[in-house]
Amino acid sequence: MLKEVMGVIYTGENDALLRELTMMRAIAALPVAGRYRVIDFLMSALVNGGIRNVGVIMQKNYHSLMDHLGSGKEWDLHGKNDGLYVLPPFLTRENIGVYSGLLDALRSNTNYLSRSKQEYVVLCNSTMICNPKIDEFVHYHIETGADITLMYTKEASMKRDGAGTYIAVDENNMVTDLEVEPVHPSYDNSCVEIMILKREYLRSLVDKGVAHGLHSLTRDVILPLIQNKGARINAWEYTGPAWRLDSVQSYFKFNMDVLDRDVRKRLFPENLPVYTKVRDEMPARYADNATVINTLVADGCIIEGTVENSVLFRGVRIAPDAHVKNCIIMQDGQVHSGAYIENCILDKQAVIKRNARLIGPGAYPIVIAKNVVI
Repeated sequence: MLKEVMGVIYTGENDALLRELTMMRAIAALPVAGRYRVIDFLMSALVNGGIRNVGVIMQKNYHSLMDHLGSGKEWDLHGKNDGLYVLPPFLTRENIGVYSGLLDALRSNTNYLSRSKQEYVVLCNSTMICNPKIDEFVHYHIETGADITLMYTKEASMKRDGAGTYIAVDENNMVTDLEVEPVHPSYDNSCVEIMILKREYLRSLVDKGVAHGLHSLTRDVILPLIQNKGARINAWEYTGPAWRLDSVQSYFKFNMDVLDRDVRKRLFPENLPVYTKVRDEMPARYADNATVINTLVADGCIIEGTVENSVLFRGVRIAPDAHVKNCIIMQDGQVHSGAYIENCILDKQAVIKRNARLIGPGAYPIVIAKNVVI
């Protein structure tokens, strides 16, 4: 067990690019793949790696995330020693619950970092979905004696113009250059925004950074360290599947990718289970005349119509003669009889009334906000 390592998950800024999906929730709380939330993958990876002290730094709109995490029981993080620490933002007249960057977030939670006894910190951002072997990552960092180790992937779909962090790595796995949100990335190595370093070293970097009015840990602190050779910064390659959730299209693509059995096998290997909050439901019920093709169906669904290439969350109801194609329907959504929907994302409790037709373009799905009736 990695008793000398703690985990910190920063739940990031509220991303306007995800529009209605993140209007009332953090990206970390976004429902994905039928029964999970985005944060489940990171939480599970940390726990599978033997980490027993995990702090989650919240921003505004954090209530659904707090409700989902609860006491940390589902991840076995509710013991007497260490466990799950939910760290809501400190609200003041100046601070409206949004940190200017990771440095500000860590500075506001200095007490948590000081109080923790572990020697190392695995620091994660929550806009990624991946399932790495954290214990191997930690052992590699300790063996190489690096000051900081960054996790990266060569997954081509992670590259974005104007978004993400990219690194150049030499033959000794040392980071020689780093680009933050370049217009056109020069390197194929995309950071999955997970790093490890000593807790006291992190505290000193945060104090220096904030004292100089800096906000971004990667751009303002780590990049100068690389350029000035002020620290030994290594890289560790993650070879599993990875997705960056930074737009409605990327969210839609991830859920559609998970319909592929091979992708599911790689994302959910038997030795790295992904845990989530349990909701006790009846099994899904299929009527005699229901047709279901290549679809993820969660507990509690009642299907009487036709569903193909879709992801249905818990408690979804598809009425007779309704047709659902290439859609994501979140918890307790309803599609009434005679309705036809294609390339749509329905947030929780959305209702599509009788005989309605909604067809979005494949490249730009229609998003129906929570509790909306159409």
